Amino acid sequence: MSDFFPNETILVVDDEPANIKTLAAALGDRYRILAATSGAQALDIVFDRFWELDLILMDVQMPGLSGYDVNARVRSYTKTADIPIIFITSRTDPGEEAMGLDMGAVDYIGKPFHPVTVRARVKTQIELKKHKEYLDDMVAVRTQELLQAREDIVMRLAKAAETRDNETGMHIIRLSKLCEMLARASGMKRTLAHTLATASLLHDVGKIGIPDNILLKPGKHTDEERAIMKTHTTLGGEILAGGDNDLLIMARRIALTHHERWDGTGYPNGLKGDEIPCEGRITSVCDVFDALTSERPYKRAWSMEEAAAFLRENSGSMFEPQLVDLFLENVDQVQTIISVNREEPDPALQPC
Repeated sequence: MSDFFPNETILVVDDEPANIKTLAAALGDRYRILAATSGAQALDIVFDRFWELDLILMDVQMPGLSGYDVNARVRSYTKTADIPIIFITSRTDPGEEAMGLDMGAVDYIGKPFHPVTVRARVKTQIELKKHKEYLDDMVAVRTQELLQAREDIVMRLAKAAETRDNETGMHIIRLSKLCEMLARASGMKRTLAHTLATASLLHDVGKIGIPDNILLKPGKHTDEERAIMKTHTTLGGEILAGGDNDLLIMARRIALTHHERWDGTGYPNGLKGDEIPCEGRITSVCDVFDALTSERPYKRAWSMEEAAAFLRENSGSMFEPQLVDLFLENVDQVQTIISVNREEPDPALQPC
């Protein structure tokens, strides 16, 4: 008894059982064979078991749904679109073959066929599919590595800006998670919400350009100093200008607009309502709430209830009302994010 168990699965589709039997005999010692005697039956198998299909061998002329019809249905769904299809048919004129290939078939075998030819052509397509899957996996891994590297660089730059402002770095982590939560609650797609979360890390990157005597001043700022502090928004915009990818473009919009106010009294440009990009409006709500509930050298940490009351009182003036409502509707998630990502105690202040 052979110990060989085929790993690849081929669906053979033909309304003539004799043809299926011949193809199964030619290929069955190397591949696992599934069979369908109509286009409708073939589609049932494809959509039910697409994850295990490596190739479809299909007749073109069949009652009901033709091979071309089945091919079109298979190609129209994302999960099945990449399954290679070889047409086997007696209609072998060049125009017919060109039409089949244009429809997405990977090969065209004429009837009557020789088993050796079928085996060779099938083997080629199976190997090509495996190679494509290997390359796709390599690209996916590399893409993930590049995305991770990009996020690491953003995080390091963001921490550099925060540490100049007596921050621990946990503020930007909490802010990022709060922004992603609120973005998802507002209906933003997961991928875009994650980009926003990463971009929000750079909301205060412009503080790198604020002089220490102003940025770190423990007391109240003068009007002139306050005006200089406000320039961290435009400085951030300048630092992030010229980016040609979605992350840097969004980060720049956030840096420039997270201090704009819904009623138009914010800075730097006095934008009002929908003039403020949605990512800036989202970051504004989350940034203020986290700042209020965090302890600073110059203030105590507000309670969740006090901070929530502040959002309500300023809904429609500082903040977009709908975002305030969504934020407070998800207060349990907010509490979890803030508590899990709380400030780490300073080891230098711990008892020996």
